[in-house]
Amino acid sequence: MKLCSDGHLRLYGFLESSWLEVYDLFKQELSGDCDYPTVCGRYGICSDGQCSCPASSGETRYFHQVDNTKPNLGCFENVPLSCGASKNESLLELENVRYFGLEYFSLIEDLKYTNASSCKEAYTKNCSCKAAIFWYGSDLTSGNCYLPTQVFSLINITHNRFFYDYTTYESIAYLKVQNVANDAPFTPVDNHMSNRLPVILGSSLGALFAMMILIVAIVLFVQKRDDNQAEEAYLDHVPGMPTRFVYDDLKTITEEFGKKLGEGGFGSVFEGTLRDGTKVAVKRLYGFGQVKKSFLAEVETIGSIHHMNLVRLVGFCAKKTHRLLIYEYMSNGSLDRWIFHKSNECVLNWQQRKKIILDIAKGLNYLHEDCRQKIVHLDIKPQNILLDGNFNAKVADFGLSKLIDKDQSQIVTTMRGTPGYLAPEWLSAAITEKVDVYSFGVVILEILYGRKIFDHSLDQEDMYILSLFKRKAEEERLLDIVDKSSDDMQLNGLNAVNMMRIVAWCLQGDYIKRPPMSMVIKALEGIVKVQEGLDYDFSAQPSSSGAARFNPMDVEFTIIATLLPSILSGPR
Repeated sequence: MKLCSDGHLRLYGFLESSWLEVYDLFKQELSGDCDYPTVCGRYGICSDGQCSCPASSGETRYFHQVDNTKPNLGCFENVPLSCGASKNESLLELENVRYFGLEYFSLIEDLKYTNASSCKEAYTKNCSCKAAIFWYGSDLTSGNCYLPTQVFSLINITHNRFFYDYTTYESIAYLKVQNVANDAPFTPVDNHMSNRLPVILGSSLGALFAMMILIVAIVLFVQKRDDNQAEEAYLDHVPGMPTRFVYDDLKTITEEFGKKLGEGGFGSVFEGTLRDGTKVAVKRLYGFGQVKKSFLAEVETIGSIHHMNLVRLVGFCAKKTHRLLIYEYMSNGSLDRWIFHKSNECVLNWQQRKKIILDIAKGLNYLHEDCRQKIVHLDIKPQNILLDGNFNAKVADFGLSKLIDKDQSQIVTTMRGTPGYLAPEWLSAAITEKVDVYSFGVVILEILYGRKIFDHSLDQEDMYILSLFKRKAEEERLLDIVDKSSDDMQLNGLNAVNMMRIVAWCLQGDYIKRPPMSMVIKALEGIVKVQEGLDYDFSAQPSSSGAARFNPMDVEFTIIATLLPSILSGPR
């Protein structure tokens, strides 16, 4: 952003290889170039974009241009004003001339609704004032008076009346000028230089400031370029990476990013078709910082692993500022589309829901137990579970994931994820893969109930799904929270209630009491029984930890601004 010498505040962007003007911030608010305060410099009069000095009075010329070849630099007084020589002052009257921004200035009460004579009198009595602007409606007996202590550019309104407060105004400008003594001929060189000193000083400081901004911009650009090159070089040497695409090829594949499937906190997803006819979903990331971390985490995490219940990363693109991820296409979109239904057109039956839950569990088990390092997803929620044409579920979006060595029991990291799905131990910042187990328990409950974890349309006591689950369990009325929009779910209500015991097991406040995902799979398949004596106070942590009680409602507004959930209800 640059404040230019003509008064324009312009926004510039570095595009391709040069800085280009992107936006002029005040252009729409101002009626033309003449409305800018320094468009014609000090004492310069702007008339339809042309600059000139105040007219002479008879044969006496009171102002000269700073530079005859550059009228926009303004004018200087032939004889500078001096409060000690006020007896030699006179007023130069300029009809049809006004000052910029009069509609925004606050006026002294005594100078409102006054006449021209009173305006001039107040002006001559105030030594610090350099001009008086009097604007009026029909006659000089009633108008407003403004006394600026510095004179910037003036505006000629001969052919363009001044319109203020729904009224057309005339305007007169009065300038104090020092009379030239008969025995003191005008010497333009000395006065010229003395009056140009502030201009030269201001220009020098402005140039220095602009140079500093330019240096900072160059340093940031070089640093950003080096970071991008280092990242690109790093990706080239990571083993097992998927195909690296050229950005122009992705533009062709997606038909110039024409068909958007959805968008989330870090970017948008577009449909594309490879040359062999295979459909793909192309995720285009926007921004820097956390977005670059998300991109690297995703490429490193799922770029070299393969499982039928994990969305396959087909390839990626990292070139200059472009960061894109190419996934296999999932025709039925994200799970939230099918369980948070607004109509009965796409309601899943019991067997479909049961299979989806088991698929998610198998995907998480692979991440936690079958990889070289444990991979903690950290953002399990319906929006990050995708469904193919046969409703096979696959875990997606590894942008927040973390790696844990097999010999590590915990890692310390900053809180990340989506409010409502966060396990209580996030308060201590020391986490394990069991945070995914907790989030998985919330997702199962949403699938069985058919509603979101927070529903602000309900009463306070029913707004948070885990509080409702706890109350219904204590009342032994868990059938009440089986999805009522599905007749098949109602017929299998007892099976759903039995699965809710697995939900409670996954949601234990003490992460040590939660089962690993391998045990969850066995419980879902009926091979093992759910642990007895479950605690339905899901926010409670072990008392020995000394940690405070965890309330997801308190977290909702502290991190949701930076970690927006993905909104991908369409296929991808």
